[in-house]
Amino acid sequence: MNYGNIKKYDIADGPGVRVSLFVSGCTHHCKGCFNSETWDFNYGQPYTSETEKEILKAMEPGYISGFTLLGGEPFEPENQKVLVGLLKNIRAKFPNKSIWCYTGYTYDVDLIKDGKVHIDVTDEMLSYIDTLVDGEFVEDKKDLLLQFRGSSNQRLIDLKKMR
Repeated sequence: MNYGNIKKYDIADGPGVRVSLFVSGCTHHCKGCFNSETWDFNYGQPYTSETEKEILKAMEPGYISGFTLLGGEPFEPENQKVLVGLLKNIRAKFPNKSIWCYTGYTYDVDLIKDGKVHIDVTDEMLSYIDTLVDGEFVEDKKDLLLQFRGSSNQRLIDLKKMR
């Protein structure tokens, strides 16, 4: 898996100051996407154990509220296989920091058993995520007044409450 960027002081993609990882690879190709360069699975640089160490180190300060995973598309099957380990390690090391994830897939259609991108690690990956922002970005439904979303069809799903 490749990634496009790590933001160590992100205040736009979840509450508080967060560390964010923008993964590469996305098959949605939403019109008006703010990060279209990450559609290419080969964009950016390879994700390595050093990358994970950098993320975990960046999360150590007390003022970091949590971690946000976005892209590209974290739930592309080839990305899930790598990201599940990262999320597991973040949850173990920082149990009181929140984990947010943005996906163009829908929780109750694509990520469920037998869904479009459900694989052997999907349920585990979801178990580490506190808040899921789901649904493709739809340019005709773009709304700058929405908090933590780009278009009105996207949902903020509190996965912690669903457990």
